[in-house]
Amino acid sequence: MARGPRKTIEEKISEREKVIESLKARLKSEQRELDELNKEKRDQDFQALYSMLEKANMSASDAADVINRYLEDGQEDSQEDWQEHQ
Repeated sequence: MARGPRKTIEEKISEREKVIESLKARLKSEQRELDELNKEKRDQDFQALYSMLEKANMSASDAADVINRYLEDGQEDSQEDWQEHQ
């Protein structure tokens, strides 16, 4: 059974280059879609936080202060735990 003429190495290289270019275009498109989805999620998260701040009648600055105090307290607790185990 004859399969037809064999492809030259140049033809094989050209085909692979076309496949790679096609995949690069697809990857770029998928990355763009992923970026859009991440932005949408970030916007939803910000909206949820904004709603919580409104319910609590707090400003962003007030919330940042609360979070900073929480983080500082957590670090102090960690240092106390470490000193107890010494």
